[in-house]
Amino acid sequence: MAPTPNPSAHPEDDPAAYVGLLAESAERLARQRGWSTVRSLPPGAIVTLEYLAGRLNFEVRGGEVVRSWTG
Repeated sequence: MAPTPNPSAHPEDDPAAYVGLLAESAERLARQRGWSTVRSLPPGAIVTLEYLAGRLNFEVRGGEVVRSWTG
């Protein structure tokens, strides 16, 4: 039987802290703070509900983060 993978934990970080930042700066900061995956999405993007530990999602409008959430 294959071992159960251990998902990476979220960094001790508040996703709301990225709202209002420029997307490039927010992504760089998130990686420095330990997020393993950071993705920027346009408003209204269709995404799966697949949860990925260690991932931070940004909704970006006009180059600025307007929403941020984990998974």
